[in-house]
Amino acid sequence: MLVLSRQRDETIMIGDEVQITVVDIRGDKVRLGIDAPRHIQVHRKEVYEAIQRENQAAARLNPSELNGLVAGGPSANGSHRKG
Repeated sequence: MLVLSRQRDETIMIGDEVQITVVDIRGDKVRLGIDAPRHIQVHRKEVYEAIQRENQAAARLNPSELNGLVAGGPSANGSHRKG
């Protein structure tokens, strides 16, 4: 693990596309600003782990459990057309 010291308004570069700037420091909390292209997902670790758990759970679903969730199915967008 690389450990860097930064002060407020200083930036760290990750590759050529990601900038992380120390926006504020209050007590034991540091606020970071992250500037990254849209194709790079940025999440807090706990959110990332929750997404991974949800994806793994979805991958374990049986096809019969997906009825109504497939695009074009009766409940795909919550609306039902009549005649």
